[in-house]
Amino acid sequence: MKIATKRAVIASAAILLTAVTLTACSNGSGNSSGGSTKDAANAQIGLLLPDSVTARYEAADKPFFEAKVKELCSGCKVLYANADGDASKQQQQAESMLTQGVKVLVLDPFDGEAAASIVGEAKAKNVPVISYDRLINSKDSDYYISFDNEKVGQLQGQALVDKLKKDGVPSGAGILMVNGSPTDNNATLFKKGAHSVIDSSGYKVLAEFDTPGWDPAKAQDWVAGQVSQYKDQIKGVYAANDGTGGGAIAAMKAANVSPLPPVTGQDAELAGIQRILAGDQYMTVYKALQPEAEKAAELAVSLTKGDKPKGDTTVDTAGGAAIQSFLLTPVAVTVDNIESTVVKDNFYGSDSASKICTADYKADCDKYGIK
Repeated sequence: MKIATKRAVIASAAILLTAVTLTACSNGSGNSSGGSTKDAANAQIGLLLPDSVTARYEAADKPFFEAKVKELCSGCKVLYANADGDASKQQQQAESMLTQGVKVLVLDPFDGEAAASIVGEAKAKNVPVISYDRLINSKDSDYYISFDNEKVGQLQGQALVDKLKKDGVPSGAGILMVNGSPTDNNATLFKKGAHSVIDSSGYKVLAEFDTPGWDPAKAQDWVAGQVSQYKDQIKGVYAANDGTGGGAIAAMKAANVSPLPPVTGQDAELAGIQRILAGDQYMTVYKALQPEAEKAAELAVSLTKGDKPKGDTTVDTAGGAAIQSFLLTPVAVTVDNIESTVVKDNFYGSDSASKICTADYKADCDKYGIK
């Protein structure tokens, strides 16, 4: 009886010790969302951007994102990579970051379809993915942060149609459409929004082109061919962003088209704003990139802590999954509101006006009150 009693006491003690150990673990380093407070304070966050031909990514998105992460989490480290317009390269970059132990991936996909495999690999490692600016076609993305991209196209199309009508261009006149990359879901939405206005405007789309990789040189080559074919039938050019717009303008100048027809754009790139001041480009769409990048940074830091904020809305992927989303509002910009948008918001830094108003554009800046 004494031996049995002693064994029972030892067994009870072992059970108690196991229970204490489990309780300590559950209250200590581990939790269901992936780490302790200490881990979150020193977390690595991956930022993957799609290309280097679009000026905004290196000039705005990256520095704004990094600065906000540092402000919110001084010990956090941002691992950054740019895919340079290569989906396979972006896949390798993401895999490298996952191997290095990032706690969150902020992914602006070069190819929204191909990037679904990145999301799958991240999910297998319990790493949340924020679909940044461009939608990833995956039901497993955790969040989506962007602008109302169909609205962007509507603003572009409406500005072009209104300008043509204001200039007295008759119904039936021709428009070229230089769309964005066929691998970018946003480009599909821009095009849809633009068509929703242009198709019912009375103006005719002479031809349209989906620009591979948003490459301005490819846009320029295509427009050059269309100018040779349609010549003075071209009364307006829908260009999906400032890069492709710049390519279109270069092609028309090389062909001595004068006067230039109105050309749209997007992103309020410095060169695009200067072309607008010079009268070469008609408009752009200003997307306040700092709030977009900072929202992504805030969300990424929250996710490292295991928080799961609710989005302002949801957006469906092609597979029908509703992704928690934050969508910002775009603004059409012409010469009339450069001062009240990009300059007022210090879009190019605290010296935005001086960056715009170089010697070549000083007279234009004076004319439109930019200072």
